Amino acid sequence: MAISQAMCTSFKVELLNGIHAFSTTVARGNTNADSFKLALYTSSASLGAGTTAYTTSGEASGTGYTAAGAALTAVAPTSSGTTAFLDFNDLTFSTATITARGALIYNSTQGNKSIAVLDFGADKTVSNDTFQIIFPTADANSAIVRIS
Repeated sequence: MAISQAMCTSFKVELLNGIHAFSTTVARGNTNADSFKLALYTSSASLGAGTTAYTTSGEASGTGYTAAGAALTAVAPTSSGTTAFLDFNDLTFSTATITARGALIYNSTQGNKSIAVLDFGADKTVSNDTFQIIFPTADANSAIVRIS
């Protein structure tokens, strides 16, 4: 099994169908942004561009981590040049004992639809310490979700 970093293909289609609301300024008349989560996975998980929804298969477990992950705070989408992008605030699992190889960002408001798979490149382990997801700089070249 493997984890391959990717923006999920189903997410791209869902964007065109107006499924995901990352900010409170949305055209569908809703003033509420959707809720997003990040779940951690072990090296036994099989995640990639074809992942369509949150799954418990291969999900990490341990102290300081709850199944289905934790809530993310989305930063309102913006653009620079011809690239639109969005970011999330960094996420911390405090006093955790856990090993994870990757993560899945998903929309918990819209039926747990997947957005992106993150591959950490190797197992990351903490023992009674802080496990932190630090998102890249929110710009047109580095943001976690970019459309150019």
